Amino acid sequence: MEYSFIASGHQNVTSKHKSTFEITTDPTLTLKGDCIIGVSSNTTLKDLPEEIKKDIQTDNNKIELILESDNCSDKIVGYGSSKLTLDHPSDMVCRKSDFTCSRTLMIKADKAAIDLNKNLINELKQGSKLKVTIRTS
Repeated sequence: MEYSFIASGHQNVTSKHKSTFEITTDPTLTLKGDCIIGVSSNTTLKDLPEEIKKDIQTDNNKIELILESDNCSDKIVGYGSSKLTLDHPSDMVCRKSDFTCSRTLMIKADKAAIDLNKNLINELKQGSKLKVTIRTS
């Protein structure tokens, strides 16, 4: 199963967080939000198709997240969990840990904000659009 949506970069993207990264529907970002890589997302966790949600809410189900700007991309691999509620109204967080809350999209991710492709992050700092694709198996 595959689902894509669009967010935007922002001049305050720092991508320094060591354990998570986040995409949000919020239109602005302060420098304190060092995990946020995308703003103004046109999709929330609540908006995901039921088929994708079912896959994400399956323990240890592999999830791939593809991040694409005009000239760069990155792929993050993580896992689903039956503990994920997928009902937060604005935030979507990928975590290296196995912590879950209403904001969590996937756990045990192989990358956090600090690990993402630096060229991609530089484009997001310039306000590039961010295409996000979720793939489940």
